[in-house]
Amino acid sequence: MSDALRPMTRPRLYEQVLDRLRHHVAEGGLGAGDRLPPERELAGRLGVSRASVKQAIVVLEVQGLVEVRHGGGTYLVRDSLDAEPVERLVERKRRLPDVLEAREALETKLAELAAERRTEDDLTAMRDALDHMAGEIGAGGPGVEGDRLFHAAVTAAAHSGLLAEFMRSIAEQITESRNESLRQPGRPHRSLTQHRAILEAIEARHGKAAATAMRRHVRTVAKVRLLDWDPGDDV
Repeated sequence: MSDALRPMTRPRLYEQVLDRLRHHVAEGGLGAGDRLPPERELAGRLGVSRASVKQAIVVLEVQGLVEVRHGGGTYLVRDSLDAEPVERLVERKRRLPDVLEAREALETKLAELAAERRTEDDLTAMRDALDHMAGEIGAGGPGVEGDRLFHAAVTAAAHSGLLAEFMRSIAEQITESRNESLRQPGRPHRSLTQHRAILEAIEARHGKAAATAMRRHVRTVAKVRLLDWDPGDDV
């Protein structure tokens, strides 16, 4: 049945606030490091409740576009507030738990097998990936590509064609979870440290230790602001 006549929706009030904030940043020439006006001021100028402003700020924070410093205001992380549509955020929030559950099941086993089957070439690929990630983080980035390379190297080191195929089948969702995790404050350095613990266990051929280290890592990945966010109906 066609959904052309599905019930019409209207933008949530905080989505309208998001739009106004995006224009404010663009028209004011604001960029990374600049501070947004206080919530009370924004609410007054926009004619909305502080709750609406607060929800809009939370959405921007979830997407890594602003940093909220408790007692110190809200600062831009990037040069624009080109936020992802809220409905897309809601959809990612809905599917993320399933993706993380699949990652824990698959990658824990892959790490264990990698410890048993890895070659010297596999270890070199993992080390190179971590060097790449460290370089990205040192340059101020989140380390996304190095993270991807490391997990790909662990998957390859397991030498399991079928498990590798499963990982490829959810590659897009894994990328989403990776990006979500690495935008959390302090997360890139923590992920790099956890990756090194995984590599150490794989190097030592300790399968159970590798599995434990990977499980700990994926459960850290699961701790993201998005899962705590309540989109609400309207504010």
